[in-house]
Amino acid sequence: MKNFKKIKKIASGKKAFFTIIFIISAFLVLSNFYPDSVSEAKTETYTVPESFTDLAKMASPAVVNIRTVKTIKGGGRVYRHFFNSPFGKQDPFHDFFDKFFGNEFQQDFKQRSLGSGFIIDKQGYIVTNNHVIEDADNIKVKLKNGKEFDAEIVGRDANTDIALIKIKSKNNLSVLKLGDSDALDVGQWVMAIGNPFGLEHTVTAGIVSAKGRIIGSGPYDDFIQTDASINPGNSGGPLINMKGEVIGINTAIIASGQGLGFAIPINSAKRIVDQLKSSGEVTRGWLGVGIQDLSEELSEYYGIKEGKGVLVTEVFPGDPADEAGIKPKDIVLSINGKKVENTRELSKLIADTSVGDTVKIKVLRNGVEKKFGVKIVKRKDDRIARLAPSKGNEHELGIRVSELTPEIARHFNITEAGGVIVIDVESESQGMEAGVRVGDIIKEINHQPIETVKDYKTGIKKLKKGDSIQMFIKRVNGNFDVVTLTK
Repeated sequence: MKNFKKIKKIASGKKAFFTIIFIISAFLVLSNFYPDSVSEAKTETYTVPESFTDLAKMASPAVVNIRTVKTIKGGGRVYRHFFNSPFGKQDPFHDFFDKFFGNEFQQDFKQRSLGSGFIIDKQGYIVTNNHVIEDADNIKVKLKNGKEFDAEIVGRDANTDIALIKIKSKNNLSVLKLGDSDALDVGQWVMAIGNPFGLEHTVTAGIVSAKGRIIGSGPYDDFIQTDASINPGNSGGPLINMKGEVIGINTAIIASGQGLGFAIPINSAKRIVDQLKSSGEVTRGWLGVGIQDLSEELSEYYGIKEGKGVLVTEVFPGDPADEAGIKPKDIVLSINGKKVENTRELSKLIADTSVGDTVKIKVLRNGVEKKFGVKIVKRKDDRIARLAPSKGNEHELGIRVSELTPEIARHFNITEAGGVIVIDVESESQGMEAGVRVGDIIKEINHQPIETVKDYKTGIKKLKKGDSIQMFIKRVNGNFDVVTLTK
């Protein structure tokens, strides 16, 4: 009997042992079937913070309120981001006097505005937005502890809306650390601190809702989008990650997009701030061309993959691209071996190139790749041709065109030769339905150059009814486009 119990105990132990072995084996087998589940467990996760209290306490002393006073000549202007007042509205009294007195009431007045900024070093350098301090006669900076200082402008850059100002303080100033905006992920928690509507040191929190946003504020748009509340007065304040690092400069809102705010990535701002601190200005490279992205129609017209390259719409006489031999309608494929897929990439690559450096540019011209060495100069103001209609000839497509004579070219500041100007498009005609607009310059028809009205008429006349007509045109805004019609 005792032997039986002993055997039973041993058997029971073996059963438990084999049960454990089976479970371990099953887990290993299942892990091979579901490798994604195992790898997902290793992925960093972002949990909802219990509170932002510690982060706010740590960061707030380095965030400043900025008050400016500027003299407005003859009644003022509408600001690009937050209009005329910190409350997001035009001055109602200015509208009143404008309505009843017109140009007679044009007295100067002092305008006060509010903004934010943050201290980046112990020397008292403060980063803010250009539109916060632009044209200011007087700039006051107020710290969280209530102390106020007069600030001086070190430098500013209108193209990126970044400015650097400085205060002198004998006390030890709190400083915010600059983070890495490239490492920022959509969905991460962020916190904004600023002076919205004059409410000092307001803290709001949310997530990064998108990156790389283009909102049409300038040539170097590349904004972080967030749902952390940003309002007039927040401009220039920091967008902070959960480590307490600045990853963006709060800059803009969209009036119709409630709950959406936009911040300049701090990585884009670092180079600007460094240049402002060292020289008081920003020096950018200049190629001397007008450019546009390749649409599906343009890509098909040139026989290349959509989005691969940037179309040159204009080459400014005497500038680097012109001297190197680059021409309108060239497609820029790469710069120094780096492929360019859109105008934003090309603009940034050239802007970041040091003045005096020579870049190697590969272009596609008439289906053949060509390489050019271009010596970059300091960026100049953009020049955009403006066109207007004059008398011309009618055609069966409902399109009236005029010769592009030297007189017309000079009058409308057209810097290139060739093509005919569209001066009228009949309502409900084929031209209108296809998208031809007054002011367009028709450069080619089915890849054949058009120099005169006669060329235009001949090009259309030789086509049979039902044939496809591709018009390569230059728009009023300087961009190229392809319009397709059927005769």
